[in-house]
Amino acid sequence: MAELRQVHGSDNTFFLLDQTTLGAPLPQTTLIQLAQRLCDRTTGLNGGADGLLVVDAAAQAVGKMTVINADGTLAKMCGNGIRTVTRYLSEKTGQSRFIIQTDQAPLEVHVDRVLAPGVKTYGAEISPVSFAAAALPFAALDHEQIIDTVLPQIHPTFKFTAVAVPNPHLIAFVPEAALTGPELEAIGKRLNAPNPYFPEGVNVTFATIEGPDTLFARTYERGVGFTNACGTGMSATSIAFVLAHPEMAALDRLITVYNPGGMVQTIVHRVDARYWVELIGNATTIALIAIPDQALAAGDFAGAQVALTGEAEQYEAFGRTLPYRDLVPTI
Repeated sequence: MAELRQVHGSDNTFFLLDQTTLGAPLPQTTLIQLAQRLCDRTTGLNGGADGLLVVDAAAQAVGKMTVINADGTLAKMCGNGIRTVTRYLSEKTGQSRFIIQTDQAPLEVHVDRVLAPGVKTYGAEISPVSFAAAALPFAALDHEQIIDTVLPQIHPTFKFTAVAVPNPHLIAFVPEAALTGPELEAIGKRLNAPNPYFPEGVNVTFATIEGPDTLFARTYERGVGFTNACGTGMSATSIAFVLAHPEMAALDRLITVYNPGGMVQTIVHRVDARYWVELIGNATTIALIAIPDQALAAGDFAGAQVALTGEAEQYEAFGRTLPYRDLVPTI
């Protein structure tokens, strides 16, 4: 029997599959089809998810993480997902600080102090970071870098920052009313359809400044659409916060980022010219799922045995204590 885990970070939900436990690893084409079937919000397993996290063996790390979005596209990185993989590998190996290999870089991860009773918490390095047009990529916007800049091609008044972490992100600090207004979805859909500005698409985040070192962020995620939270989005938004609003945030200082699914904490670091972000937040196991190997490979979930852990309710109790919870409804 294969074991899947249904997990979430800030209510950004995933299925987690450790291929080292299978008789043979599944080929990428099968994994992509599996992700699409598992994650479908109507027909998928146990309500679906935002993506599939695949764990494989790695030569110089505890494991390698590959991220497949709900639509079958591959993501360079996933900040909420890597925390759940960190928890899984920490519990599997007994290690509290180690390296996870991603498609872009080896990243240091660790067990962190708990945010609340029953809410297991982990920290992960988010890097590499780049502002270069080629890294996102973007074009036809008349800039080599975009930091707190009006882009009339995108919106007449909002100021944007573009940063790859390494997922590409476009961030604007907006009034609270814009969080649920039409602009975010319109911009997200436009820039993730064929367009001359972000030819490979881009994650779009609107954020409001709620006070010193405090944000609320909402993301339209490439390959997914609206999510309850986007870990790399909140990391990128924290960098933009430090750069665009130094009177409210600073390097090496804890930032709290609320989102429709809860909250995370971030610390933006700079060493010489290199930025990186420490992303701290929950890693919740919703369910343990046993399924025959052949059925898993075929995407047949009829015989899956789903055992709920109760952790989702513990996280929900924590969420009810948070401010700004009602700014945007959860998905």
